[in-house]
Amino acid sequence: MDEEVIPILRVADAAAAVRWYARLGFAEQWEHRFEPGLPAFVEVARGRVRLFLSEHTGDARPDTLVYLRVADVDAVAAEFGARVEEAPWAREVELRDPDGNRLRVGTPRPTE
Repeated sequence: MDEEVIPILRVADAAAAVRWYARLGFAEQWEHRFEPGLPAFVEVARGRVRLFLSEHTGDARPDTLVYLRVADVDAVAAEFGARVEEAPWAREVELRDPDGNRLRVGTPRPTE
């Protein structure tokens, strides 16, 4: 088994969050509820990158920042109508999901 870190993001509506993250190329892997009508806990994945989206109060704080490295930040920026910023280490765009979580998405600059 490969070790990994999976950030947990607090969301109010897991279904709406899954739709938003799909625009970033994430697909729902599974959803868990202890019983119908109780809060959802969902995993979404984009290749080997995974996020947990939780409706459970206390699992995570709103306004969390996650950094996502991608091969083509321009495609992400175009999908969201965002402007790419130039940084010394990467070309980046910062997005906010419907719950206020921040995602900084960047394509690293080539090393010389």
